[in-house]
Amino acid sequence: MDLDTLWTEYKEHGNAAARNKLLAEYTPLVRYTAQRMAINLPKSVQLGDLVGIGVIGLIKAVESFDAAKDVKFETYATHKIRGAILDDLREQDWIPRSIRQKAKMVRNAYAELEKEIGRTPYDNEVAEHLNLKPAEFEDILSEVAPTTIVSLNETLSDNYGELTDTSLIDTLEDKTVENPLDRLGLEETKKTLAEALLSLPENERQVIALYHYEEMTLKEIGVAMNLTESRVSQIHSKAMLKLKAKLLLKM
Repeated sequence: MDLDTLWTEYKEHGNAAARNKLLAEYTPLVRYTAQRMAINLPKSVQLGDLVGIGVIGLIKAVESFDAAKDVKFETYATHKIRGAILDDLREQDWIPRSIRQKAKMVRNAYAELEKEIGRTPYDNEVAEHLNLKPAEFEDILSEVAPTTIVSLNETLSDNYGELTDTSLIDTLEDKTVENPLDRLGLEETKKTLAEALLSLPENERQVIALYHYEEMTLKEIGVAMNLTESRVSQIHSKAMLKLKAKLLLKM
């Protein structure tokens, strides 16, 4: 049976065999997504573990997918797979507390300086604010990369503080939000994030676009931009911390 037939058999008739065939058909998507995420994670995070958790995300995607919403299943499933992996990583608390504190320190520095001078601060201004030498600031950006590499896929909270199924990156897409109050909140976030992205330097916008939208790895981006992978990682970290700082100022 072709894929359309399998979807019909499962969704309209509850055919378990069709469901299993769909899962088998899309299993390579799990490994691809897990491999892409693993490249940018510490070596202590095992690819096999990511794949195992990703399969759970795929199962949820197949069970909840609604073809009537005119969204490609591969796109929908990728979000679910990434979401499942991210949830597990957060539960395992795989990032050392010291690294999280450094990321928060730099993010807050961006926010404080922007509030003070009325524009996005330059690297040297942030380094000076933190009493760091430029080289030390660059080192910190590399250190905090794991905390920022998947930031746009973090889930948002609703007006009551509860986590939703919507990620930060989803707010850049034209999606239907049922609750009017949630719609207002997401529209404001969408506007803020869009403005923040436009305020970034060209190289930072390009890295964000290539990583989060073109789904290229940092290594691939480095080749495309003629930069080292570590430099791309620093640029991405800086861009994400700036975006988070701007969102923090709007809260």
